[in-house]
Amino acid sequence: TAPGPRSYTTLRDEAVKLFNSLQQLESERDPVPLMQGVLQTCLDLPPLVDEIYCQLVKQTTEPPAPGGQGDLHYWQLLTCMSCTFLPSPPVLCFLRFHLDRTEKRFPASEMAKYACFIREALGKTKGRECVPSLEEILVLMQRQEMICTVHCPGAPACSVAISSHTTAEEVAQELVSRLGLSQSPNLFALYEQSRRREQPVGSATLLADVLTRFE
Repeated sequence: TAPGPRSYTTLRDEAVKLFNSLQQLESERDPVPLMQGVLQTCLDLPPLVDEIYCQLVKQTTEPPAPGGQGDLHYWQLLTCMSCTFLPSPPVLCFLRFHLDRTEKRFPASEMAKYACFIREALGKTKGRECVPSLEEILVLMQRQEMICTVHCPGAPACSVAISSHTTAEEVAQELVSRLGLSQSPNLFALYEQSRRREQPVGSATLLADVLTRFE
């Protein structure tokens, strides 16, 4: 299930806990829940976002085993961070320098591929209502897109590839085009339905956030 409400202590104490989590991440066999926990803390405590970015840059600079499993876990969390939060301008500048340096030093490596993906994501990220779902983290670790299934009245269900930045309006427009309704005078929107209610999804809402709520 998605992370629920948490109780926190001081920012200093939480920063220490996050640092310990990052240390644990290096040897974690299943890093996904730990990554989601770090992301949730950053969402709940925004002042820690810059701290985690700086820690991840430090951990991916001169690693003992470049491209090893531990190193890639840090790059994967950095990827998830880049699709969820924007750092402050000074940290963003520092991060971009780190990405450029990595691509030049390790061309065609997995680290360079993550660096390229992260740079592109930072140009699209505007902030999230929810942290990435477990499924989203898994696909981000592979630098892939998610497949979202949309049920259309009077038509078969449609599968749509979405990223962490895809909005409900973009998906609705794609479905309208696929179904040959581009000339229709009607307006189209996406709805999310649960056992208790059905409600329209705002046009600017990120589909990834909707999927996290369903998780």
